[in-house]
Parts: sequence; C-alpha cells; structure tokens
Amino acid sequence: MNRIQDARILLVDDEADLLALLRESLSGAGYRHLTVAASAAEARAAFALERPDFIVLDINLPDGDGFSLFQAFREKADVPVLFLSARDADSDRLFGLGLGADDYLTKPFLTQELLLRIATILRRTYRAELSRGEEAELSIGASRVNLSQAVVLTPRGPLQLTATERALLQKLAENRGRIVTYDALCEAVWGEGYYGYENSLNVHLRHLREKLEENPSRPRFLITVRGLGYKLQKEETP
Repeated sequence: MNRIQDARILLVDDEADLLALLRESLSGAGYRHLTVAASAAEARAAFALERPDFIVLDINLPDGDGFSLFQAFREKADVPVLFLSARDADSDRLFGLGLGADDYLTKPFLTQELLLRIATILRRTYRAELSRGEEAELSIGASRVNLSQAVVLTPRGPLQLTATERALLQKLAENRGRIVTYDALCEAVWGEGYYGYENSLNVHLRHLREKLEENPSRPRFLITVRGLGYKLQKEETP
C-alpha cells in the first residue's frame, strides 16, 4: 500500500441510505477500493473475497450483530475495525473496544469526523508499510516482537497483535525504560479526541501482557506505574 487511499475498505450497514452516503463520502475523499454489505452474510462473503484492509462495521444487522461478526473476522485476520452504532451506551462502546476494535462512533455522526478517524487508524496501522522502512524488532524476555508484521514470536508459538496492541507497543518501545502517561498512550492510539477511552486502554494493555509476559499477573516488562501510566522495562543486563 503506497498511500491510505489505496486501502481496501469494507462498509457494513443495513441502512441503504447511510451505506450510499458512506460510499460517496469515502470515494470523494479519494478512496478507490470500496465494497459494501447490507447484512452479516454479505459481509462474510465480501471479507472472504476482498480481504479488506479496513472495516466500518454496524452493530445492528438483520441477520446477526456486529460484535459477533467482528470476532469472526479477527479469527481470520488482524484487520482494523471501526464500529458504527445507534447504541450510545457506555457499556456497548466499552464492550466493542474491549473486544479489540480500533474505534467506536455513535450515529448520527459528522461525515468529516468519520473520515478523520479512518485516516488516523489507517496511518497508524500501516505506518511501517507506508514508509517502507526496515522491519522493527525488539526483544522482550524470551520473546521477540516484529512490529512491522505485528507478531510476537514466543517459545509457545507466534501470537498476532491487533492493530491497537501494536500501536500501544510501538509507543512504549519508542520510550523504552521511561514512563509513558495514560494520556500519551491514548493519544497515540485514538488521536486527540481520546477522552473516555481510558478504560479501553487498560483492557488492551491487559491483552498485550497476556501475549508478552510469562506470567501476566506478575509482569516483568510491561509495568504499571500507578497514577501515571505504563513503562516497558529494558532488558536485564547480566
């Protein structure tokens, strides 16, 4: 992918007018590879055929729900997902983010805000590919992490990082040995309008520990600095 407009985007929503608006808005913003689906069944078929780079996913679908569909997609590929929903309850938003989604936008929304959120996630997720830089790799205990490929090579086998987990680990690795505040981590993942994502941050960090630490309940490397943030410890020297 040479630029974010080259991303293959799957739009899933059962409202025909909204689906048309999403397609028109993204096309107007320069996105060239757009696929639409009005049901869970259509979305599954489109996912298998197109292998999208990004998904905008409605929660309420006529033949299923977006949460279950998201989990099915994530079993097959680490594709970034933004939930769209008319359900604005905090419990729904936190549940969606807790599953590992990259963002959650409540209907009705400003089209420009949606475009900005999509662009932010795409730049963050495919930053290594867009910059064509060398693969970034770091050691964490007995594991090695390839940030470009978003994979943790552990003694028990490879584990895939979600886009959000990779972004968090990237920020921590850039500041390894130093405290990264809650605000800085949230901004690195969700941008300037991150307020309200603090609980989701803790969920993603817990999942990240489960992939990095030998004993997640007693972490050696991904440390909580109470009241401040998190720190990725440097490798211990003999």
